[in-house]
Amino acid sequence: MLSEIRIESLGAISSATAEFDRGLTVLTGETGTGKTMVVTGLHLLGGGRADPTRVRSGAQRAVVEGRFSTAELLDEAAARVDDILAASGAERDEDGTVIAARTVSRDGPSRAYLGGRSVPAKSLGNFTGELLTVHGQNDQLRLMRPDEQRAALDRFADLGGRLQRYQLLHQQWLDARRDLADRRERARELAQEADRLTFALNEIDAVAPQPGEDDALAENIRRLSELDALREAARTARARLSGALDDDAAVDATSALDQVGQAKAALESTDDTALRALGARLDEALLLIGDVADELGGYLEGLPTDASTLETSLARQSELRTLTRKYAADIDGVLQWAQQARDRLAQLDVSEEALGELERRVDELQAQVVSAAMDLTKARTRAAGRLAKAVTAELAGLAMADAEFTVTVGPLTARPDDTAPLTMPDGQTVHAGRHGVDGVEFGFTAHRGTDVLPLAKSASGGELSRVMLALEVVLAASAEGTTMVFDEVDAGVGGRAAVQIGRRLARLARTHQVIVVTHLPQVAAYADIHLVVDSGGRDADNRGASRVQRLDEEGRVAELARMLAGLGETDSGRAHARELLEAAQRERAEVSV
Repeated sequence: MLSEIRIESLGAISSATAEFDRGLTVLTGETGTGKTMVVTGLHLLGGGRADPTRVRSGAQRAVVEGRFSTAELLDEAAARVDDILAASGAERDEDGTVIAARTVSRDGPSRAYLGGRSVPAKSLGNFTGELLTVHGQNDQLRLMRPDEQRAALDRFADLGGRLQRYQLLHQQWLDARRDLADRRERARELAQEADRLTFALNEIDAVAPQPGEDDALAENIRRLSELDALREAARTARARLSGALDDDAAVDATSALDQVGQAKAALESTDDTALRALGARLDEALLLIGDVADELGGYLEGLPTDASTLETSLARQSELRTLTRKYAADIDGVLQWAQQARDRLAQLDVSEEALGELERRVDELQAQVVSAAMDLTKARTRAAGRLAKAVTAELAGLAMADAEFTVTVGPLTARPDDTAPLTMPDGQTVHAGRHGVDGVEFGFTAHRGTDVLPLAKSASGGELSRVMLALEVVLAASAEGTTMVFDEVDAGVGGRAAVQIGRRLARLARTHQVIVVTHLPQVAAYADIHLVVDSGGRDADNRGASRVQRLDEEGRVAELARMLAGLGETDSGRAHARELLEAAQRERAEVSV
């Protein structure tokens, strides 16, 4: 839900803040005051194109800031919003709301912010897209596009699971087809690559290197090169510590072990407490000297006695260096390269058996795609009749009792240059797109009995506004808790049709937050909140600027009277406005009971 919007230096608005609540909010005002700037601001928050010409004259940049509450979203939508916020590093405010902002510079690029973080405009649009649906005067034209019509039908039919299954199988089928075609077209090249990888792996396997072997071997060769010096150093140290020679046949009486033992005995032979304590501490020294002497003995035993050991190690090092010159900087890298080569080799099987197996896989996936596509077609066809009936009924309630709305589902015929056509069980070749094999077309006639034509060719501006509103009312259940914004959805409408539009918007506001820019008093009378945009403000340079005000009951009466052909200053005008307001509010109260 949109709880607040703040606009600075956008069009006729110098600085304005509008607060919103649940239910139906209307914005009214004289032509040229800038009431549609609120919708323009919401378009910017939705990631729309930033137009520098919208920046107010004399200002360097325009700023739009919206505060959104996500508490009323359905579980799936709430989860998607949380994912978007987490991915952007955005943070909620103390009250749990999220602040989204967009700046438009007169000379430079625009900037987008979400939860205090700078984000791409697309990320901002992804967030607000879960919370906000804006129907501007130009947005009605989207309803004429085939993809928008198909999306509306899918939303009504609740095809989420079916469509996901089809898209997964469709992608797997395309990937398998590309893999098969690639192997066939590059069979010779891939066979040569397989031969090179096989030769390299055989060479590596023949050497059979072990992880870290090159480093360990280099250290061992260094030791072997200094073998005599190392042996002499170890023997001398061992003799000085324990007095033991290599054969343990002789003992040097001046060994460290013996000297420390004599010192310990001398200290412990006294009755002095301090000296005896020092003697006890020499136990640790005796143990340490003994351990080092034993380890030196083990070190000496481990030193090679055969002079050919060095030659063997050098030969092994040469084998390893042959591998590291060809495949990687060290043996660990060589082993990693070998694993990658084995993985790649598994993909390069161009034998008849492998190609046959892959071809069978393509056929299996194609059959599954056909089945999933037929499932989508059946679901869409069933839903098309229900959607057409529901929208036609809504149009009757919008003073178009003679109108007829149709939804046609038909196959998308494959073009001659189609890269991935799909043959259906009836033999027809169709285009398999990301959303299935169906084309969806909305038809409309304002007078039942006349030819139903595509919506783009048969609906006037006012009729298209009502078709869009009827469709939104029918589809409302699938987006409960979101905000819907309508910019002059009542364009080209008047009289009884205007009253019906007000009723439908009020009904839609039971489950959604609805914000409407309108010029019709019959629509404005049904609002829970009435905001007016007027030109009575002044900016910092004392120039005229528009402002947004929330009206009380008397203010609403005055504004409705003004909208009734400019009768705001007359008693009859105000009486008519009050009657209109009371009738609309009374009707709303009766319906909500």
